[in-house]
Amino acid sequence: MSAAPGPAQSPEPSPWNLPNALTVLRIILVPVYGWLLLTHGGEDATLRWWAFVVFVVAMATDKIDGDLARSRGLVTNFGKIADPIADKALTGMGFIGLSIIGDIPWVLTIIVLVREWGITALRFVVIRHGVMPAGRGGKLKTVLQAVSLTLFTMPLWTLPLSGVWVAIAWIVLIAAVLVTVVTGVDYVIKARQLVAGSARTAERRASRGGS
Repeated sequence: MSAAPGPAQSPEPSPWNLPNALTVLRIILVPVYGWLLLTHGGEDATLRWWAFVVFVVAMATDKIDGDLARSRGLVTNFGKIADPIADKALTGMGFIGLSIIGDIPWVLTIIVLVREWGITALRFVVIRHGVMPAGRGGKLKTVLQAVSLTLFTMPLWTLPLSGVWVAIAWIVLIAAVLVTVVTGVDYVIKARQLVAGSARTAERRASRGGS
């Protein structure tokens, strides 16, 4: 007598859906934002305001596409790959562009980019041992980075009390960099714990002990 078949797995939703379209839109907006930010060395106030608008719209799609995908069961493999790429491309363009025009020191940009892409690479390295859980403060890191880039993208010199706005922008930026570093260290600790406690590592140790 044959075994009763298990419950059928629901097929993956089509990648042609609204959340993925918003993710693709965010990727398309990256060079648009970069062009608006860098044209005339970032000194054109009108273009800077447009860069601000594009950046805010792009960041909004990050929130909307994730919420839609989860609430409507539209999570796809394409979205899982494209969404973090779009996020890092947008924030990376923000930090690099603002460093090119001299608004953010290169040392801070390098710290952030090394952390972001280094942790992404680390996730792929340890994937054989299991999925690395999200680090503490990840959402706070994302929010602080987004707010700091938004503030620095704005032509703050055109605002009333511009000095106050500049001070706020720097405070948020420093906080963003500090949280970025701390959460990066947390990820590394989690990765070491994951590898040390994985079944793959246990099997490797057992094979060495029996050889």
